[in-house]
Amino acid sequence: MKSFYLQVIFLSFSAMMFSQAGHIMQGVGAVNMSMGGAATAQPLDISGAMQWNPATLSVFDDKILKLDIGLFFSSPELSSSLPAGMLGPGAPGVSGTTLDDRGVSPMPALAMVWGKEGSKHTFGVSAFGISGFGVTFPEEANNPFSPTFNPMTNSNPINYPQGAGGFGHIESDYMLLQVGGTWAYQLTNNFSIGIQPTINYSSLKLAPNPTASPSAAGYPSTDKATAIGFGAQFGLFYDSGFGLKLGASYKTAQKFSEFDFDNTYLDNSTSKNSFQMDYPAILSLGFGYSEGDIDLAFDFRRVDYENADGFSKTGWTQTASVAGFGWKNISIVSAGLQYKGINKLPLRFGYTYSSNPIPEEITFFNIPATAVIKNAYQFGFSYIVTDNWKFDAVYHYGDSNGSTEGKILNPMMISPSNPLGAVPGSSVSYKMNTSMVQLGIAYTFNKK
Repeated sequence: MKSFYLQVIFLSFSAMMFSQAGHIMQGVGAVNMSMGGAATAQPLDISGAMQWNPATLSVFDDKILKLDIGLFFSSPELSSSLPAGMLGPGAPGVSGTTLDDRGVSPMPALAMVWGKEGSKHTFGVSAFGISGFGVTFPEEANNPFSPTFNPMTNSNPINYPQGAGGFGHIESDYMLLQVGGTWAYQLTNNFSIGIQPTINYSSLKLAPNPTASPSAAGYPSTDKATAIGFGAQFGLFYDSGFGLKLGASYKTAQKFSEFDFDNTYLDNSTSKNSFQMDYPAILSLGFGYSEGDIDLAFDFRRVDYENADGFSKTGWTQTASVAGFGWKNISIVSAGLQYKGINKLPLRFGYTYSSNPIPEEITFFNIPATAVIKNAYQFGFSYIVTDNWKFDAVYHYGDSNGSTEGKILNPMMISPSNPLGAVPGSSVSYKMNTSMVQLGIAYTFNKK
């Protein structure tokens, strides 16, 4: 029964998340997203404050409830090619592109804060979907097993049936819900500290499952496995009192239990395997400035994938399973501007840049997690109905700025000079765009 309730809560708040920066959501809630995710030194709302710097929660002197819900759409494209002769003597080369058919996904966030004017203590709780990836690439119909196979038209070999050397239907579904309890303490009128213990609930489904060893029938598909993780975030915040604000925070690695997969192969045989995937540590540094009707925010983040289980290792194991994603550390830059010159209608503009964590040589291993966004642009606004009620909205557009591209890998082709088994003359690549509309509502208690 306890497990059932956890699943209901998780599905309600994190039905499907997609990557923005690596597999990390660039922001939480309509206000924070509209500022490009920048909030480490410019706390404009409670959701952004608790996501990026718990110390900034000290600026809120009221009891506030915040709910956001968005509709997120992504359009990944998966392409691959094989040179002439790979499908048999005299066979022509093949190439093609497969479009993702997952559709629209919800993106919710919930937060509440308890502050009191004159008190040095501020408390908050939050439930955010902070991470995820997911793709659904159907099996290629124009494949060598089809009686109408035509290699001269669009034919994507990476999606050929496993019996024809491809992966067939490719699907992944990873989601992470983080629940945090935040405490901020104002040491002086200008300086605050904050701490946020976190508990995390994640699920992962893979079809096929490359972390399992293949059999004569190929790689298996999995059920949806779950894992629990724990971590914390610490923050510092300085407000000069004349507009300048500085902030820093460190979110520890969120250490998870293992995903325990129940695998089913194409011949209906079964197996089990385990895979651990932690959430990486994140260092955030922020700058903010407020003057009159203008609020500026700038954040820099460093994401430590290279020391996170599930991401630190890669390559083939001795049984031809994949050891991990093999991602590199990335940098994220977020910038936002808020203009408050229109009565009751503040406007916001945001931009987010993220480097790509996937090295060219292991593009193939990361087909289940193709959603890497390099540039993201946001426009948002709020409408202040009364002192108690406020509505927020944001529109987001992101792109990968071209494709992540490498070679198809085959463990049967491993040699001392070709340790990953790259297929000569082959290619595999993916790219995507994202768009989102998100609405939020905030209620401040006891204001008249």
